[in-house]
Amino acid sequence: MSSNTQQTLWKTEHSVPGRPVFGAQHSPFSKKALVTNSVISKKKEQEKFSEYSINTDDAWEIDDGAMSLKLIDSDDNDDQSQILNISKQTVDEVASRVIQQHKSKIQSNKITLDASAVRRPIITSNLNSTACPGIGRRIGDYPNIKPLVPIRYNNTINNNSNSSSSPSTRSNFFTKPDIDIQKEIKFKQIIEQPNVDLNELRKASWNGIPKQYRAQAWKLLCGYLSSKIERREDTLTRKREEYWSYVSQYYHTRTEIEHQDTFRQIHIDIPRMNPLMPIFQQTVVQELFERILFIWAIRHPASGYVQGINDLVTPFFVVFLSEFIENDIEIENFDISSLPERNRKIVEADSYWATSHLLEGIQDNYTFAQPGIQYKVRTLEELVKRIDEPLYRHLKDQHIEFLQFAFRWMNNLLMRELPVRCTIRLWDTYLSEQNGFSQFHLYICAAFLVRFSKDLLREKDFQGILLLLQNLPTHSWTSNDISILTAEAYQLKVMFANAPKHLTS
Repeated sequence: MSSNTQQTLWKTEHSVPGRPVFGAQHSPFSKKALVTNSVISKKKEQEKFSEYSINTDDAWEIDDGAMSLKLIDSDDNDDQSQILNISKQTVDEVASRVIQQHKSKIQSNKITLDASAVRRPIITSNLNSTACPGIGRRIGDYPNIKPLVPIRYNNTINNNSNSSSSPSTRSNFFTKPDIDIQKEIKFKQIIEQPNVDLNELRKASWNGIPKQYRAQAWKLLCGYLSSKIERREDTLTRKREEYWSYVSQYYHTRTEIEHQDTFRQIHIDIPRMNPLMPIFQQTVVQELFERILFIWAIRHPASGYVQGINDLVTPFFVVFLSEFIENDIEIENFDISSLPERNRKIVEADSYWATSHLLEGIQDNYTFAQPGIQYKVRTLEELVKRIDEPLYRHLKDQHIEFLQFAFRWMNNLLMRELPVRCTIRLWDTYLSEQNGFSQFHLYICAAFLVRFSKDLLREKDFQGILLLLQNLPTHSWTSNDISILTAEAYQLKVMFANAPKHLTS
């Protein structure tokens, strides 16, 4: 066979199997098929067609055992053609070897992960499945499964890499502890300033306040604590002494005829708040709340005490108490009688002044006929009609009035709908907002209702809808759910707060 012999099997001349169908009078498209001579003899045409037929007779019937390649002399000498048989086993071995080489090359160039930068959560076998239905059960059933955690990449390359190219730059993925540390550093810088910038503090507090700085930040945002560091101790001492002077002056009058009805109602309501938290069933704590609420009612006769105000003291009490408790102690089960009396008095006085600041902005919610709540419920109804009309129509078709469920949302600021930990996170945002409790709360309620729109639309009767609205499944909510809720509420505020006529019928 001559040295210029070339392979002409049709399979090797195309990128994909198969080829165009040609008529019997046209040869297949190849260099060999191009004829420069315009006149071809009949015998030559027949030979060409025979060659084409031989080359394509296995196009649709491939033998699994072997493949045949026909080598044809470039001088078109059919007598010198030979058949070259290739075993399928040989083909598979070559392909497998190529794949293995390719995998080895990829492994050598693979970017490594910095495992030391990852903090893996600890999975315990006794997870409470009721905290988040289904999740704890699945994790407990498969204890060997590695948890999914955020990963930070580094740009180091394996030493076995044969690649000479430099790695591409990757942006770091920050883990949650990294974000928390950055937030703590920022709050420390803000609060330790000689004169705290309240606007900067509000901006930083909107997305949540670190636990160790929350008490001090809340006092600053309430205006109870001076922004100037040299005046803080004097201000706190004076305000705390002022509260205890009110206790000495008014608390003994709780048994007098003109005040006994107010105190009786306070005494009845306090044991009902947060019944699942043991700390609020302690006698010392209940007496502390009685003093705070009674003194406030005496000093604000326009509204006096109204059911629901007792719930509003809870977040302040928990946050200010946490200043005197170690981080590893659960506040729900803390025995407050073990706390020194001086510290208990500080917590009580601080809670009173912070609650007073809150109620100053929403006092019309608790005056006669509670006009503030009436107005907010009507506005909430109009807002929901604009942003989720199918839900609004569904509630109306089932004769659900917004006042039947939203009154409690406004009166208690969603305290009965959310766990205490979520309420505290939500109040970080309220305190950092201008008029957070009086105005931004409306948009929170709208976003909160729409959050359960699909669940409510599945309920087809009055009883089912109202039962769901009074027992919304938020027991497993975390600060991330509150962050999403506040973001959705902020969008509503941007759209409607400066266009109040859009919310009028």
